[in-house]
Amino acid sequence: MEFRLLGAVSVATRSGELPLGPAKRRSLLAALLLRPNRPVPVDQLMATLWDHEPPPRARSVIQGHVSRLRVLLAEADAEMYGVELATQGTAYVLRMPESLLDAHRFEELVTLARGQRAPTDAVAMYQEALSLWQGPALTGAYPSPPLEAAAHALEELRLASVESLAAGYARLGEHARAAAVLRAEADIQPLRESLSAALMTALQRAGRRSEALDWFHRTRRLLADELGVDPGRELADAYAVALRGEGEEAQEPQVSAPAPVPVPVHGPPSSPLPSTVDLLPRMPRGFHGRAGELTALSRAAVGEAPVCLVTGPAGVGKTALVVHWAHRNRAGFPGGLLYVDLRGFSDTGEPTLVEVLREFLLALGVAPRRIPESANGASALFRSLAADRRLLVVLDNARGSEQVRELLPGGVRCVTVVTSRYRLRGLIASDAARPVPVDVLEPEDGTALLAAVLGKERVLAEAVAARRLAELCGGLPLALRVTAARLADQPDCPLSAMSAELSDESSRLGLLDVEDTGVRAALRLTVRRLPEDAAHHFAHLGRHPGTHVDRYTAAALAGTDPAAAEAALDRLTAAHLVNRTAAGRWTLHDLVRLYARDLDAEPDAVVRVLDHTVATALAAADAVEPGDEPCFELPADFHPPLAIREFTDRDQAMAWYATERDDLTLAATAAHAAGLHSRTWRIILALWPQMVWRVLDGWTPLLQTALEAARADADARAESRVLALLGWVLTEEGHTREALVHLEAAPALAARAGDRRGEATALVNLSLAQAALGSPEEAAEGCVQAAQLARSAGDRHTERLALHHLARHRLDAREWQPALDTTIAALALDGSSDAPTASRVLLLTAAGEALLGMGDEAEGIRRLEGAAREAESFGYDEGVVRALGALLRVSADVALRARYDTAMVRLTAET
Repeated sequence: MEFRLLGAVSVATRSGELPLGPAKRRSLLAALLLRPNRPVPVDQLMATLWDHEPPPRARSVIQGHVSRLRVLLAEADAEMYGVELATQGTAYVLRMPESLLDAHRFEELVTLARGQRAPTDAVAMYQEALSLWQGPALTGAYPSPPLEAAAHALEELRLASVESLAAGYARLGEHARAAAVLRAEADIQPLRESLSAALMTALQRAGRRSEALDWFHRTRRLLADELGVDPGRELADAYAVALRGEGEEAQEPQVSAPAPVPVPVHGPPSSPLPSTVDLLPRMPRGFHGRAGELTALSRAAVGEAPVCLVTGPAGVGKTALVVHWAHRNRAGFPGGLLYVDLRGFSDTGEPTLVEVLREFLLALGVAPRRIPESANGASALFRSLAADRRLLVVLDNARGSEQVRELLPGGVRCVTVVTSRYRLRGLIASDAARPVPVDVLEPEDGTALLAAVLGKERVLAEAVAARRLAELCGGLPLALRVTAARLADQPDCPLSAMSAELSDESSRLGLLDVEDTGVRAALRLTVRRLPEDAAHHFAHLGRHPGTHVDRYTAAALAGTDPAAAEAALDRLTAAHLVNRTAAGRWTLHDLVRLYARDLDAEPDAVVRVLDHTVATALAAADAVEPGDEPCFELPADFHPPLAIREFTDRDQAMAWYATERDDLTLAATAAHAAGLHSRTWRIILALWPQMVWRVLDGWTPLLQTALEAARADADARAESRVLALLGWVLTEEGHTREALVHLEAAPALAARAGDRRGEATALVNLSLAQAALGSPEEAAEGCVQAAQLARSAGDRHTERLALHHLARHRLDAREWQPALDTTIAALALDGSSDAPTASRVLLLTAAGEALLGMGDEAEGIRRLEGAAREAESFGYDEGVVRALGALLRVSADVALRARYDTAMVRLTAET
C-alpha cells in the first residue's frame, strides 16, 4: 500500500488505486497525509475544504467523507499495513508508517543525498527521490489556500533537489547532463533566477557559451517584462563568468534524454546562416503563459514526420502560440521554417494550392522557371526537397483537412503544425495528426496579458478591476488585446470604468471590436462557413436562458427534432462554437453566446424552450413518484415539444434535477423577467423532488419568485401549493414562525380553489411547523384532517403521507400504541406491497420505533431490520440511515454500524 501526494492524491494497492471519489474527499485525505500520525482538528479540515464560510452541514459532510475513507481502507486491508483513520476528540488522525507516504520517502532521500560525500551516491539518491514525482503535487485536490501552500512547499523542495542533482552531475564533470536537467525545469520556471544561473553555468562549462549568453538575455527580458526588475546577483555573476569564458571545457556528448524538439548539440549559432529559410511572422508581442500548451506542442512534435493539430475557437491565440513556439525552437530546424496563412476563415479568400506551393518552393531555392505549373507536380517537387531536410511547416488557419494534405512535407525529420478553428477529424484519421487543443486563458494569465500591453504599474494599481476585465473578456486573448488597445489609447481611463462598460452585456461585443479586428468579426467569419442547418441551430442557441443544452433543449429552441439538433451541435462543436462539457451536454463561451443572441431567430423560441422545460420537469417528477397526480395542469397556450428526455427510474430523474439545477433556475428567472408568469411558477413548482431531497439548498428566494408569479397569474390553486412548499422549506431551515404565516394561509386558499389534495398537503406541512413550535396535539389534529381530506379525494398517496406524519407526531409524544395503529392503517392502504418504497420504509421504521417504545424489542428490531433491508435493496439511503439509526439506539452491533456508515457516505455524496 502506498499513499501518494507527489502527483495525483491517491492510494495505490496491489489491486489498483482506491476509488477516492470527489475532490473534497481527496483534499481531506491530503490534509491528513500532510500531518501523518498527528491529529488534524475539524476546523482545520473545514478551512482546507472550503475557501470561505463553510456550509451549515460542513461537519456532517466531513463525517461522511471520513466514513467513506474508512470503508475504502477497510476493504483494502489497511490494518495489515498499520494504517488506521481514527477519531481523537474533535480531530481526526491518520495513523500509519510514514514509509508508506511518497512525500516522506522523498524528503528522506533528499536529506540522505545532502549528506553524501561521494557525488555518485548523491546523484543516485536525488534521481531516486525525483523519480517518485508523477506530476504536480496534490493534483486532484480542491485548490484551497492551505493545500496550495503545501503543494508550493513540496514543489520548492523538488526544484531545489533538481538544482542539487545538476550540481552533482557538475561535480562528476557531466555538464551536458546538468544542462539537460536544468533546461527542462527552466523552460517551465523561466523566472526562477537560481535555475537560470545554474543552467548558464552548466552550458558554459559544457562548451556552449553562446547558449549561456542567449539564456541570460532571454531571462533578463522576461524579468523586465513580467516583474519590472533587473537580474539578481546570482544571475549577473553567471553572466559575467560566461562573458569572460571562464570554466569553459571541451564539448562532451549529450547523454540526457532527447529534447522535445530536435535541437543541434552545440545550440543555435549567434546569427542565422544565410541559407536558412524563414517565412515565420514576427515573434508575437505580449505573449504570456501557455506553458501547458507549449509543452504539449513540443511533445506532439516528437517522432517521425509528426503532424501537430492546434485547434481552438476564434480569437483564442492559436497563431500566437504556434509562432511563439516556432521562434523558440527555430534552432531545431536548420532546413528552414515555412509558414503560410491559408485564410480558411477570412474575407479575402483562400490561396490556391499552387500559390502556396510556389511560395514554399521559391523559399527553398527553386528557380521560378523550374516550378511545375500543376498542383500535383509542385506538390511532388516540394515533398522531394523536404525529404532530406529538418523542416518546420506551419499551415495556419486551415478550413478543412483537404486544404492541408497536399502541403504535408512527408520527410521523416519534418514537423508540420496546422492551426484551425475546426477539429479536422479527417486529418487525425488520415495522417495521425496529434491534437493540441487551446482553451481560453485563466484570469491570472489574462491579467498578465493586460499588463504586458498596459504596463505592470497600471494593472497593479487596479488589480481587482484588471481581473474583472479578464473575466469579462472570457479569457479570450483577442478580446483582451482589443480591451488593452482601448485602454492604451485612453491612458487616463481607469480600468474600473472600462470594467463597468463591459459589464453591460448589450454593448460588450461592440466594445470588443476595434477597426476591422475584434471578437464579432472573428465569430462572423466562423459562422459564415457553417451549413444552413447548423447556422439555424446556432442562432437559436442564443435565445436559451440557461448555460447548457442537450439535444432535446436545442431542438425545442430551433423547432426541430433531437436527431437534427444533435447533428448540428456536433458541427458546432467541430467549429469550436460550442463546447461539449459531458456526454450529451453542450455550452457556449460567454462572448459566443452574446454574439448568437444578436442573430435572427424565431420569436417564439423562448416560449418553446420554457414549455419544453415544463414538460421535462413534469416527466422527471413522475419518474420520482410514479402514478402520482401531476402538481399542476399545463397552461392553455402550451407548446408541446416534439420530444423530451425519457426517465427510466427515480435515480435517473434525480440525477437530471441535480445536473440541470442552475439552468432550471435561469429558465424560471427568464420567464419571470419576460412576464411569463404561468411558466415561472410551473417550472419552480416542478422542482419539488429536488427541494425535498436537498431542502437546505437555499430554495426560499426561488419559491418567493414562484409566489409572486402565481399571484400575478391569479391562480389560487398554484398560490396555495407554492405557499405550502415555501412554508415547509422555511420550517426545515429553522425559520418556523415565518413559515407559519405561509402555512396558515395555504389550506384556506386550496379549499377556495377546490383543491382537496393541495389542502391536505398544506395541512401536513402546517403540522410540522406546529410540532416544531411545541404544539404536538394541534399538529396531530391537522394530520387527521389531512388524511380525511385525501381519503375523500381518493388520493391514497397523500393520505399515506398524512398518516405517516401523524405517526411521527405520536412517536414524539411517546404515544406508542396510537403510533403503531396509525402505521398499520397507513400500510394497509391499497395493500402494503403497492405503496412506494420510500413510504413503506418510513412507515415500517415508525412501526419498529413504536414497538421498541412499547417494550417489544424483538419485534421492533425485526421491523427495523426489514425496513433497512428493503431500503438497501432499492438504494434508498435516507431510509437505510433512518432504520439503522433507530436500530443503533438499542444495539451496538459493529456490522450495523458499518452498514450505517456506508449508507451515510452515499447519502452525504448525494445531498
